[in-house]
Amino acid sequence: MVPPSAGVAPMTTRPLRPVTSDEIEAFHRDGAVLLERMLPTEWVERARSGLDAAYAVPDALSGDLGPMRVDQFPAARCPDLRSLVEQSPLAEIVGRTLRSPVRFYMDQMFYKPQGWIPPTQWHQDTCYYNLGGDDLIRAWVSPDPVPRNLSLEVVRGSHRWNVTYSPLAGRDPDESERAKAMLDQARSDRPMLGAEAHDRWSYWSGIRDKSLPDVPNIEAQRDSFDILGWDYAPGDVLLFHGNILHSARGDFESDHPRRAHASLWAGRDVHYQHRIGQIVPDPIALYAHEPRSGQPLGDFPDVFPLLWSPDTEN
Repeated sequence: MVPPSAGVAPMTTRPLRPVTSDEIEAFHRDGAVLLERMLPTEWVERARSGLDAAYAVPDALSGDLGPMRVDQFPAARCPDLRSLVEQSPLAEIVGRTLRSPVRFYMDQMFYKPQGWIPPTQWHQDTCYYNLGGDDLIRAWVSPDPVPRNLSLEVVRGSHRWNVTYSPLAGRDPDESERAKAMLDQARSDRPMLGAEAHDRWSYWSGIRDKSLPDVPNIEAQRDSFDILGWDYAPGDVLLFHGNILHSARGDFESDHPRRAHASLWAGRDVHYQHRIGQIVPDPIALYAHEPRSGQPLGDFPDVFPLLWSPDTEN
């Protein structure tokens, strides 16, 4: 984790309104909730400028998935996004909803340019990271209005299914000699993706864990699942559980881009966990600690500082 952004003027650090008890209950019950009118306009504008700046300068952790670009750890190189994570009301919103002190783990940018907006396939994030635990939550914000037909969807309650699904990315060890060699050399005390992945990475850098079940074909059987979706307005904060099945609708024309910033936050029980099917590298500063499976993220406060706790409020 980098220190707070230098040269950035202080801004409002509190949400526009409290998170209600009904919204907290909905998150824990359904696995996702849309919190309307939470972020002040200044933070929406900060998100907009940060996303545009990150998009203008891709780096080694930028990945093109058709017309969409996904960047890993953009806050590490973009001051506006870094301040959004460290200084905005997001940490408090997340912590109050999770009912836990929270640490920032990582962030992503999802940038779908104006024009035809592609859908995002149904997937689960659990298997992509070397993380375990139930207190995982994503905060998804956008400077753009996102109508229901282009917005995120989740399968209600799927965060409680106690299933880790196979990722949609990674090389198949049954079809790739490189992936098979990585699998043969795997060690339980070493991440599958090393620090060098921060210099050269793609969604196919890792291997697919074939021991995990495939994601159900939800799109072909939509009537069989309880699917939640929302119309999103700038200033809203969409929270969803780190283990929930989710996707984004698309296959429509849009007269503006769909820019989104998604930050991943960890509560009390989140710990490091070596995964054979790791797709996204660990935060760069974590490699020097050589973490062991089962270690709580609180063991690495220099990498994952506590950004909100009810005990440290002013």
